[in-house]
Amino acid sequence: MWRALRPLHALTKVRRFWGPSVLNKNIIKFAIPVAVGALALTGCSSDSGGGGDALKIAFQGPLSGDNTALGENEEKGIKLAIEQANAKGDLPFKIEYMAVDDQGLPEKATAAAQKAIDDPNVVALIGPAFSGPTNSAAPLLGDAGLAALSASATRGDLTEQGFKTFLQGVPNDNAQGAGMATYYAKKLKPKKVYLIDDKSDYGVGLAGIAEKDLKAAGVEVIKRSVPAKTPDYSATAKDVVNSKADALIYAGYYQDAAPFAKKLVEAGYKGAAISGDGTNDMKFIELAGAAANNWYLTCPCTDAKVEENTKKFTEEYRKKFNVDPGTYSAEAYDLTNMVIAELKKLGDKPDRQAVYEALKKASYKGLTKEFSFDEKGALKIQDVFLYQVKDGKIAYLGPVEELAGS
Repeated sequence: MWRALRPLHALTKVRRFWGPSVLNKNIIKFAIPVAVGALALTGCSSDSGGGGDALKIAFQGPLSGDNTALGENEEKGIKLAIEQANAKGDLPFKIEYMAVDDQGLPEKATAAAQKAIDDPNVVALIGPAFSGPTNSAAPLLGDAGLAALSASATRGDLTEQGFKTFLQGVPNDNAQGAGMATYYAKKLKPKKVYLIDDKSDYGVGLAGIAEKDLKAAGVEVIKRSVPAKTPDYSATAKDVVNSKADALIYAGYYQDAAPFAKKLVEAGYKGAAISGDGTNDMKFIELAGAAANNWYLTCPCTDAKVEENTKKFTEEYRKKFNVDPGTYSAEAYDLTNMVIAELKKLGDKPDRQAVYEALKKASYKGLTKEFSFDEKGALKIQDVFLYQVKDGKIAYLGPVEELAGS
């Protein structure tokens, strides 16, 4: 900027030699190209931000750190939905994808959310993916009027806290914890369950519901909290064996469930083991090896590779990414398409608050389920499904309630 001003300043020194009329002509000649150049630079700046007609859908989740696989599952589903929507050519705008990485950590969540908030082209956010980061970032997103639809933040009380723009696009842990307890109490009928949470928002919430429902069913519960990233799970595994518990629940993520599973085998544990959607990923098997065998895994998500409604999606996902859809890939795909459907109705220049209001009232028939929300932003459908690790794969068993005979 200073370089553009200095020649004009220098011209004032020659006024006495050239006179006002000549000087004015020179200023005009100089000013025209400068103005044109400035306009050109302005245009380039706008284009680098995605273009005036581009709208962005952001994703907030763990794209680095310990639980990256869970974030990448959702990211791929979102990217596929956006690519397909743009390819149809029937939108009054182009949609772009924006990633904000919170590493699945509450302490990283507000900075990640702020990146999405600061981009004026971002009109909706899929996420945050985990419950802890959601609890941290949702107030900030709410104050910015930016809709946050999570495909996987399952903590039961997230919709009880009055977050202004949060929509829980997944059955919560009230359903998942109850599903674990129901399957154990009615199907496997253990006398004593050893229940562990990893001290995360997600783990504590999930374990609390399971404990309450197990006790209500007359099952004895031993409850412990073992923090994530515990260096050695040997002592905990021995305590499980010494407790004489014939069933186990681990409420946490695959990064810790895997080494714990190994130590359980070393300690001689022979009972049943179940964990939730935070462990329901092939990374669990990759890290735990044979120790993962026979573990039950719950998830308020279906298997996109098995369900008839999602077979085409699975084929398109494989073609695009050369891998099968993972946990919540199809759900994130559905929620992104829900956002796109509402954007299409709102026209080419929707504001954030209008997008949130439209989504809150909407009902969308996705591939995985019907998405609609109650007055607090909780998903109306609360179905939970059961899986089991068999021969190095995660096998889909079906709805928990049906399997338990409820």
